[in-house]
Amino acid sequence: MIQQPADPATAAVPPPVDDGDEDEDDALAGAAPLTVTAGAEAEGLRLDKWLAEALAAAGLTRSRLQALLAEGQVSLDGAPLAAADAKRKVRAGQVAAVTVPAPEDAVPQPQDIPLAVVYEDAELIVIDKPAGLVVHPAAGNADGTLVNALLHHCGASLSGIGGVRRPGIVHRLDKDTSGLLVAAKTDRAHQGLAALFARHDIERVYRAIVWGLPQPRAGTVEGAIGRSPSNRQKMAVVKSGGKPATTHWRVVEALGGDTALIDCTLETGRTHQIRVHMASLGHPLVGDPLYGKARKPGRRGMSAGQVAAVEGFRRQALHAGVLGFVHPVSGERLRFESPPPADFLALLAALRGDG
Repeated sequence: MIQQPADPATAAVPPPVDDGDEDEDDALAGAAPLTVTAGAEAEGLRLDKWLAEALAAAGLTRSRLQALLAEGQVSLDGAPLAAADAKRKVRAGQVAAVTVPAPEDAVPQPQDIPLAVVYEDAELIVIDKPAGLVVHPAAGNADGTLVNALLHHCGASLSGIGGVRRPGIVHRLDKDTSGLLVAAKTDRAHQGLAALFARHDIERVYRAIVWGLPQPRAGTVEGAIGRSPSNRQKMAVVKSGGKPATTHWRVVEALGGDTALIDCTLETGRTHQIRVHMASLGHPLVGDPLYGKARKPGRRGMSAGQVAAVEGFRRQALHAGVLGFVHPVSGERLRFESPPPADFLALLAALRGDG
């Protein structure tokens, strides 16, 4: 069982950092009841048929209305109805009210998914997340996530502040970004870690391979990030309405085929921050399916092997290699390093021309 917050102060804990999954709220769910009055044309119609016609614009189908009747969410002239009332004949002037309850979050179930545990104590756990693993359940990924794995590994000790779908999750990595991530096992650790992230007191260094050789060889990008006005699936540096974001970058090595290995240090944690900021400089990440589509291998003197390596790399070339912070309970300074995974290293070797 997931721990629940012990006191109301937990409500002030910020949401997870680097959250790239936005949930679409049902426009009707949890809203005030929909009220409709039967006109003369409704006289004698079945109740469910009348409501389906009257509320078609709201997206409520006849079958959905029948389900709401069975749940006691429909009333007529103030009297609650049941499933059998779907066949009731309507009289002109009657008033129906339909309530669409807010959806309940599905409770993630523990799943025995292997975890690369870098550090663990009674308060928190640091994981080296592989590319392809989603951090928490969301649309299209109901299970098989890091949360499911943590529930199996940590059991009842996992912090509940993150909510039903995100227990223990303080920050996240994109599905196809590999590397280090910390999760809270207790509520006090969760609150402490969230405060560190809010103060930008977390050391996070990412290694990336980008198109082109950035000039100068080091710099800082400060640009607010928000939803792209032209493509909701993408984030963008925006002039208004976004959240402040700062990324420090430096070139580690110039590579073949007009690519470079860079390190990026984050001050803030916004959705797709490194991917967006580097693309805004004209240096999108190699393999990035959202922000690097316009860059094609082979135009800048790549060998056949390098072209094949880039085309075969099916994700953004981004790895969270360093994670450092002060333990929120013990006060101990912790710092972890993770080497890039095999696919990243193979791409790097090809672009260096090794072998």
